Amino acid sequence: MGYRLSKIYTRTGDKGETGLGDGRRVPKDHPRIEAIGEVDSLNSQLGLLLAGLAEHGLNEVTTVLAPCQHRLFDLGGELAMPSYQALNLAEVERLEAAIDVWNEELGPLKNFILPSGSALVAQAHVCRSLARSAERRCQQLNAMEPLEGVGLAYINRLSDLLFVAARIIGRRQGIAEVLWQPAPKPEG
Repeated sequence: MGYRLSKIYTRTGDKGETGLGDGRRVPKDHPRIEAIGEVDSLNSQLGLLLAGLAEHGLNEVTTVLAPCQHRLFDLGGELAMPSYQALNLAEVERLEAAIDVWNEELGPLKNFILPSGSALVAQAHVCRSLARSAERRCQQLNAMEPLEGVGLAYINRLSDLLFVAARIIGRRQGIAEVLWQPAPKPEG
């Protein structure tokens, strides 16, 4: 694949529209563009998480999560070019396998946990919540323009993986999970 961005600005979007890979022009607040933007935000935050994991030597977690940046880029491509299919079921299954391995080590949750404990744990939860947001945007788009392929399953499974990754990161750092404490019941 050759260079595609010979010029960073084109001025073609100055009036609130942007182009899709199939040649259509849509408003910048179109559900497809909203979905692409949420996937992009998630990918950026995942990059921040991966940088932190590298600094802390958490290579096992990095090995599982690093390919997800590439697959999110693929998902963005699918959203930008509606007839393009890059993701496959093997990617969803890879996430499920990692979830199963980590969950077996962690054991079941006994209480709700907060997205806290360390900067890395919190960042993993930021990524998880952004994955849920991206999933909602993709579902909104799917209601208007049905999406083909496994993109919806992938983004759903990725949010699950990020939840379990947050827990495993805390365990690798030796940090106890921060348990939710419900508000005290009012007296009387």
